[in-house]
Amino acid sequence: MADGVVVPQAINRPAITACVILAVVMQALDTTIANVALPYMQGSVSASADQINWVLTSYIVAAAIMTPPSGFLANRFGRKRVLMVAVAGFVAASVLCGIAQSLLEIVAFRLLQGLFWSSSGSDRAIDPA
Repeated sequence: MADGVVVPQAINRPAITACVILAVVMQALDTTIANVALPYMQGSVSASADQINWVLTSYIVAAAIMTPPSGFLANRFGRKRVLMVAVAGFVAASVLCGIAQSLLEIVAFRLLQGLFWSSSGSDRAIDPA
């Protein structure tokens, strides 16, 4: 091999596809769990129906806010790096949701989940090329 010649790496499309599918499944599972657990959370934090709905609303609002900047982040830092940080942040925020002791904590951590999930770009087409 000559010096200065850059050899492109082969793209492992099945691995990329599997990672994106797992990220989407993780988010869908999280949404399902949140919807099913909402009445139990309401009882455990003594919240009204209007108050507990913020658990779902905060996630949606955060996702809506973060969707436009996610394209900028992907262009600036690379899709792979943004996806890895977003999934790690989503998992960390999920753990924080699990250990939350008050309604305010649950809403704040769901807000973080929405920010990280939307920035992942996994809900939009990701072209690995």
